[in-house]
Amino acid sequence: MRKGLLSLVTVAAMAMGSTAGFAEDKAYTIGVSIPAADHGWTSGVVFHANRVAEVLMAQHPGLNIIVKTSPDPASQANALQDLETQGIDALVILPSDPDPLVNSIKEIKSKGTFVTIVDRAPSVNDDSVRDLYIAGNNFSLGETAGNYIKATTPDAEVVVIRGLPIPIDQTRQDGFDKGIEGSNVKVLDRQFGNWNRDDAFKVMQDYLTKFPKIDVVWCQDDDMAVGVLQAIEQSGRTDIQYVVAGAGSKDMIKKVMDGDKMIPVDVLYPPAMVGTALEMTVANLYGQVPMRGTFTLDATLITKDNASAYYFPDSPF
Repeated sequence: MRKGLLSLVTVAAMAMGSTAGFAEDKAYTIGVSIPAADHGWTSGVVFHANRVAEVLMAQHPGLNIIVKTSPDPASQANALQDLETQGIDALVILPSDPDPLVNSIKEIKSKGTFVTIVDRAPSVNDDSVRDLYIAGNNFSLGETAGNYIKATTPDAEVVVIRGLPIPIDQTRQDGFDKGIEGSNVKVLDRQFGNWNRDDAFKVMQDYLTKFPKIDVVWCQDDDMAVGVLQAIEQSGRTDIQYVVAGAGSKDMIKKVMDGDKMIPVDVLYPPAMVGTALEMTVANLYGQVPMRGTFTLDATLITKDNASAYYFPDSPF
């Protein structure tokens, strides 16, 4: 999500509201249910949910947005019940684990509540459970990284640090393999770092012991990149040319902005997507324009030229 506080869709909705005479002060309540900030990316989700909620409530005096965070599916189910009792007109939810929450979401939707699901889709992700679905592009996240490595170092020997053994991880791996097709890039090994900087540190230490020459590291997550960089620095190795990670954390984007040779790029999987979801949900309520279906965000390659547009220095991630 770019740094501008208004997406084009919200601007369009506001313009429609002013020209068509829709009451900007009409009262609506939106419930936002998201995971607690238990690691870097979800910390960013919480930050952007609150940031965009404040902006939208300032734009629409009749709008009330209630943000609730939950550490696990059971707590999130309770949070949904609490939001339901407050009489919400719309729900924006990033499920901690979607399938256990489907019945709770369907119950809310059955009362005519507009439902937007963010990022983590249930097994059945159709209009029986949501009106709108907004997500990042996991395949493209891997493919964008692979394309960059193929173009920059087409003969590189690469080590890969995976996330968790779940479908999202495999989708990203499939995208990466597609990205490096047609090159001489050689993958030396793939191990799970569990999207955790300490685990990634240990995996990278193992790689540094096992392989006397490594050109590039690809890890799916900016948190893991912190551990990777620490392991490389402690080893004193100078053969690693660069690391490609992903998500769009402020620390990694700052490294890109500053021209850090070890982090020349980052691949965006924006925690700010929850803000996009909120803006589109508000556009549905106030702009009375159709906001239905699935919207997939680009996995943008963040470079020194465009990094400032994605840099949020006040974000915890």
